[in-house]
Amino acid sequence: MQKITSSPSVSRLILFNKPYGVLSQFTPEGRWRGLKDFIAIPGVYVAGRLDADSEGLLLLTNDGKLQARIADPRFKMEKTYWVQVEGTPDEAALEALRQGVQLNDGPTRPARARLMAPPPALWERQPPVRVRQSIPTAWIELAIKEGRNRQVRRMTAAVGFPTLRLIRAAIGPYTLDDLAPGNYQESSGNHFGASAGGTTAGGASAGGASGVSSDASSAASITR
Repeated sequence: MQKITSSPSVSRLILFNKPYGVLSQFTPEGRWRGLKDFIAIPGVYVAGRLDADSEGLLLLTNDGKLQARIADPRFKMEKTYWVQVEGTPDEAALEALRQGVQLNDGPTRPARARLMAPPPALWERQPPVRVRQSIPTAWIELAIKEGRNRQVRRMTAAVGFPTLRLIRAAIGPYTLDDLAPGNYQESSGNHFGASAGGTTAGGASAGGASGVSSDASSAASITR
C-alpha cells in the first residue's frame, strides 16, 4: 500500500467494489489486473488492501491521515466479510471464530460470526467458484478488527471449513450496498470523524447511494 504524505484541503473517499482478479494497486502484475482499468481519479490511493482473489469493498483516499485511520491496525477498524465455505459450520465452529482461533502467527482477536441463512443474493463470480457436488457449501458473515495476511481464509480453515469465495461487505460504517462489481462512487461525507486534512468532498458518485450503513446485513441482496 502506498502511503500518502500530504494533507489536502479537501479530503476524498472513494468506495470501489473490487472484482475477482484485480489487485489493490493501480499497476497490473502478471495475470492480475490493476485499479487503473476501473478508476481514473488522480491523487487517490488505497486505504488497506484486499487480495486479488477476494472481492468487495475497497476504499481509496487522497488524505494520508484518513488512510491511516482506515488501514492502520492500531485503530481496530472493523471489517465485515461474507465467506462461502465448504461444508456447513455448526455452532461450535462459529463460537470458535467468535472467541478467537490459533493461527501460525498467534491467536486471533474475538470476532463476530454468524451463519447467513438464506445465503446473500450476489453477482456471479468470474471465473465461477469450483465446488464439489458431493459437499454442501454455506455462507458466514465474519467481522474482524485485524488485518493479517489472508486472515479470514486461515480462520475458516482452522475450524475445518475452507473458504471458497471471500467478499468484503463493509469497512466501518461503509458498505457495498447496491454498488456493482467494477463500479465506484465517492462518499458524500466522512463518517470516520473529522478528516485529517480538511473538509470532505461531497456528492459526485458513479454508483448511486452514499454507501453508508450501520449494518452490513442491509447490503445482503446485491445482485448484478
